[in-house]
Amino acid sequence: MCPLIEVQDLHYRYEDGTPALTGVDFLLKPGESVALLGPNGSGKTTFALHLNGLLRGEGRIRICGLTLEKQSLPAIRRKIGMVFQDSDSQLFMPTVLEDVTFGLLNLGMDSSSALAKARATLEAVGMSAAEDRAPYHLSAGEKKRVALAGVLAMEPEILVLDEPTTYLDPPAHRALAELLVQLHQSKILITHDSHLAAVICNRAVFFERGQVAGEGSVDSMVARFGWDLTWERSKSRS
Repeated sequence: MCPLIEVQDLHYRYEDGTPALTGVDFLLKPGESVALLGPNGSGKTTFALHLNGLLRGEGRIRICGLTLEKQSLPAIRRKIGMVFQDSDSQLFMPTVLEDVTFGLLNLGMDSSSALAKARATLEAVGMSAAEDRAPYHLSAGEKKRVALAGVLAMEPEILVLDEPTTYLDPPAHRALAELLVQLHQSKILITHDSHLAAVICNRAVFFERGQVAGEGSVDSMVARFGWDLTWERSKSRS
């Protein structure tokens, strides 16, 4: 079975020359959900931003059988949907419905079909009642669901979620986790929350200093590296 994502020997340096990724290899198989764990600055988000060409380093990347290069970027970006940590970076239209419809219209879908699909997707994430509201009036949890709806409407094969429960209170955290478990797409979850990772993912990859330091089950990675990730996140915010 061909992998959905295949990354070989990926290197990347920041503009000041500081190495961010130093030879990362990674596979995502169909049906898998993989957590990217590790401390801040270890390269997790930098790695993820390479998967749809937002950053370009040295190495080989294939997404759903397509080699990532300039000519293949439009097709690759339809196959891999990214939900960023800050939902405000993805929500910019006057209303929720317009936000979810935006990408569909850009793909050339006619207005009536785009609206119908956007409404169906909002219903799927539990946000139908908010379609006429301004995104900036929503709670953090509601914004996250609308941002996710905008991505899901495009029918990607892979979801990449960067700290999806940041700023969420416990009920919103639980509700989003339950929603993510139900989605059929293969997922890459960037998180400091080992409990969330264990609920959603069947494998974990631990990043350290721009490299993959280990991989296995979520529990085995937490035990191996001797770090309670959820506690560490809470401590860093105190």
